[in-house]
Amino acid sequence: MEDSEFHKFFVDELKDIYWAEKHLSKALPKMKKAATSPELAAAFDKHAVETESHIDTLEQIFSLLDEKAVAKKCDAMAGLLEEANGIIEETEEGTMIRDAGLILAAQKVEHYEIATYGTLKVFAENMGHTDVADLLSQTLENEKATDVALTEIAEGFVNQDAAAE
Repeated sequence: MEDSEFHKFFVDELKDIYWAEKHLSKALPKMKKAATSPELAAAFDKHAVETESHIDTLEQIFSLLDEKAVAKKCDAMAGLLEEANGIIEETEEGTMIRDAGLILAAQKVEHYEIATYGTLKVFAENMGHTDVADLLSQTLENEKATDVALTEIAEGFVNQDAAAE
């Protein structure tokens, strides 16, 4: 299976999400600093720690597959992070509008990650990489939980406060 085109494609996509996670880990502290509400800042801080564990998990997956952990530029994540920077630049500091925008940007990232990890998990299962699929499943569940937490912050007060500004 390691010589198949599907396996090579799978590894290439792992390299893509590896790049994405590494760059997200650099972007989250900036997003935390830009956040207005302590709740959103704490969510970004928590996800920064989780993102480091996702990087470690991907390195473990590369090892299980006897592959070198190499990052390949992820154009999708690069664009999403560029968009997040644009939101920071285009919104006023200290506003809930900025927080609403940051949540939007973060949820776009989460949805990209959810789609990627979900698909990679199924790929791993189809190639008989049960151990890899289990690790990808854990990361997938963590990404889903982050998305739910962001929704709770948005619906809890950020969106309503932003609308009132």
